[in-house]
Amino acid sequence: MKILVIEDDKELAKAIQFQLEKEDFSVELCHDGEEGLYYMQEKSHDLVILDRMLPHMDGVTLLKEARRSHVSTPVIFLTALGELNDKICGLECGADDYMVKPFAFEELLARIRCLMRRPGKWDDSSILRLGDVSFDPESNLLTKENSECTLSKREGSLMEIFLRNPGQTLTRTVLLNRVWGIDSDVEDGNLDNYIHFLRRRLKSVGSTLNLKTVRGVGYCMEVFY
Repeated sequence: MKILVIEDDKELAKAIQFQLEKEDFSVELCHDGEEGLYYMQEKSHDLVILDRMLPHMDGVTLLKEARRSHVSTPVIFLTALGELNDKICGLECGADDYMVKPFAFEELLARIRCLMRRPGKWDDSSILRLGDVSFDPESNLLTKENSECTLSKREGSLMEIFLRNPGQTLTRTVLLNRVWGIDSDVEDGNLDNYIHFLRRRLKSVGSTLNLKTVRGVGYCMEVFY
């Protein structure tokens, strides 16, 4: 399960990331409202933990814009604004839950797991299907009929992004940020290597999906029916 934490307090964000990763969640951090909206609109996370007081765009505006863009990803507000009207506003603008700082991590974890148990929220994202393949992000298993192969964690993260965004050209920057992290200093060549690995994986199961290079921009997963 992938969680996006949008929090401008970098120390708090790092602490949340550390605790969640100990529980085997995959966590990405973002410290800016406008950037947070951009990542939410990619629809590549399973849950968002969102602060209300953010630079460039506040959390309420961010969430309203995300919901207008048909982003249905569950959101937990985690904020210092704890008056009743604040909570009502947060829930009415599209949040699934609302927590007030300071908080106990055990409670945050319990609320995350509660959202995971809600019917209809998670089943659709458990197995991804596109064209002639199925992909399980939990086991990183790529399947086509009777052929299958297991991807590495990095390959799996990259494959998941492409399968969630079929036909869309994803820039190199977006792919590097999503798979290696916003603050990573990974070189472009690493992305090219993993694109090569994914093409080999698709070929190994006999898929007709085409991972196309869009010169000077990025890559696009083409589907042929």
